[in-house]
Amino acid sequence: MTQESAANQETAASAGAVIVTGASRGIGEAIARTLAAAGWPLVLVARSADRLEALAAELGGPERCLACPGDIGNWDDAQRIAAAAQAKFGTIGGLVNNAGVTRDGLIVRMTPEQWQAPLDVNLNGTFYFTRAVGPIMMRQRQGRIVNIASVIGLTGNAGQANYAASKAGIIALTKSVAKELGSRGVTCNAVAPGYIVTDMTSDLPEKVQRDMLDRIPLKRFGEPQDVAGVVRFLLSAEASYITGQTLVVDGGMIA
Repeated sequence: MTQESAANQETAASAGAVIVTGASRGIGEAIARTLAAAGWPLVLVARSADRLEALAAELGGPERCLACPGDIGNWDDAQRIAAAAQAKFGTIGGLVNNAGVTRDGLIVRMTPEQWQAPLDVNLNGTFYFTRAVGPIMMRQRQGRIVNIASVIGLTGNAGQANYAASKAGIIALTKSVAKELGSRGVTCNAVAPGYIVTDMTSDLPEKVQRDMLDRIPLKRFGEPQDVAGVVRFLLSAEASYITGQTLVVDGGMIA
């Protein structure tokens, strides 16, 4: 380890723990691995207890990484997990609202249940965890909140009205939180990924994938690590004067 990387790890550790929701797979797992390598203590949240606990053990065990299984779309679970994070690590330096679900379907056939599911997890979950850690960060007079939105929240997409609405809501929520908490030293930004290769996108038909690749100037699909690196930057001291912004990570797809 270089002297510079050791100093960066010490800085990350002193900033407090980072809560990462949806951490058991995909983009969330990549974020967790990237932050652990950079020195942040972590609180990992997902429904899958077995996967979560295995990842926490791999990334540093109970001293550095706390597994907190729970329902992201449940207010009581958000409160419980925020309290556990503060009790364990003392300071909550960051929150990454990453957990997300899709329930695709055309709007004229969409059931109320299909409509509601992405709102409950994607948008409500982001509010619940922000509400849970916001007062803690305000008292500390420091903190970083990073919300994982989507380019679909900027462009809309046929067959994903519910998902698009939830992600657009996250972008608007990000701006509002940035304005409310900025005077207390808390930043809030969003990351809007494009097509990232994960379990969620792997089931798309081959023709859809080819058509999408044609729209990407960089001519490749994104990897979870492409998003994780941006999240790491937004949590760092280097991003201390950035708030209320949405960073698009899509290879130029919607440029």
